[in-house]
Amino acid sequence: MDANFFKINRAKLLEKCNGTPIILSAHTEMQKANDEAFPFTQNANFWYLTGIEAADWRVVITEEKTTLIAPDISKISQIFNGSLSAEEAMKISGADAIITRDEASEFLKNLAKKNGEVWTIFPANQIDFEFILNPSIAKNHAQLKKIFTKVKDLRPALAKLRAIKTKDEIMMMRRAINLTCATFDMVKNELQNYIFEYEAQAKFSYEFERAGAAHAYDPIIASGKSAVTLHYNANRVGLKKDSLVLMDVGARYGNYCADLTRTYAFGEVSQRAKDVHAAVQNAQSEIVDLIKPGGVIKTYMKESDEIIKRALKSLDLMKNDSDFRKYYPHSIGHGLGIDVHDPLGELHNPSGEPATFQPGMVLTVEPGIYIADEEIGVRIEDNILVKEDSIENLSGRLSTDL
Repeated sequence: MDANFFKINRAKLLEKCNGTPIILSAHTEMQKANDEAFPFTQNANFWYLTGIEAADWRVVITEEKTTLIAPDISKISQIFNGSLSAEEAMKISGADAIITRDEASEFLKNLAKKNGEVWTIFPANQIDFEFILNPSIAKNHAQLKKIFTKVKDLRPALAKLRAIKTKDEIMMMRRAINLTCATFDMVKNELQNYIFEYEAQAKFSYEFERAGAAHAYDPIIASGKSAVTLHYNANRVGLKKDSLVLMDVGARYGNYCADLTRTYAFGEVSQRAKDVHAAVQNAQSEIVDLIKPGGVIKTYMKESDEIIKRALKSLDLMKNDSDFRKYYPHSIGHGLGIDVHDPLGELHNPSGEPATFQPGMVLTVEPGIYIADEEIGVRIEDNILVKEDSIENLSGRLSTDL
């Protein structure tokens, strides 16, 4: 993406915020080992507005100009790790000015005298996550509360913007999805020659890297009973003969993600395994057909649940309502974009009417059935683009067959 993409995003967001200043922070680096950081991943919202992929930067967006606040980087760190120069940051982001962290304190105080209100990203609720959140968002929020009279949450406005993809964003996603589909085909053709789960992972990694892409998330290569653990990603076990292998893998290209799942047979699987796979395959096809431009999202989700319930009943799994989440413990899908779980906008607009599928939305459709006591887990996932008068299965070229 060139700087114009980020400038347009800032202008659209300012309009939604009635010209009130917006201040965001990049992510900071997180410790991995004694003297080593984890590979850095930028906050998606910060990247969407600046294009900067370096840690600890901040951005101040006003109607007059966009100002970047550069981090303090020691000489030792610059020697060992390098740093993003002011010239590079300006070129990438299309910002109008850069100031130092020391200059930022007075700059923000003066801004607060003119504008008592400011918009920013509020920190997520830690209890909703089973890992430590990047501290930069909460730190930025806390600092702004000390300076400005009122700090308002930018997340709803950004979610609405990011939910609708531009042509350039969709082009990036097509590349990520096409690469993922092509590699799935390769892995399926070679699968019977593999011994361990990690051999499939290695194939995906190799093909992604040689295409200038990366994994959008830790891949899931789950053989046998491992497939009933939804986010299993150890990928170290030997492939279990005559069982199903669930693979949930996506490439990230140009900062945009694919997210696909297929379940394949390793050896000769049982008729029961084939029946479960067929039930999920048929359900997934039916659910994709539910998506229509203008369709009500909540209605879609309810109808999707009913389709999966019928699939469970066909397998004699659903004796009562509590069995539904026992065998299908996740949602039917999510938005897809810069984040693997990208916003789809708010479920309700200010008038209280249900939100609908809008042109430019990209979402996953991923029904699954997981039977722990039978060591059978099946999920099939595609990436769907909502267009003006139809939908497109961006991953439809990839067969869903065993």
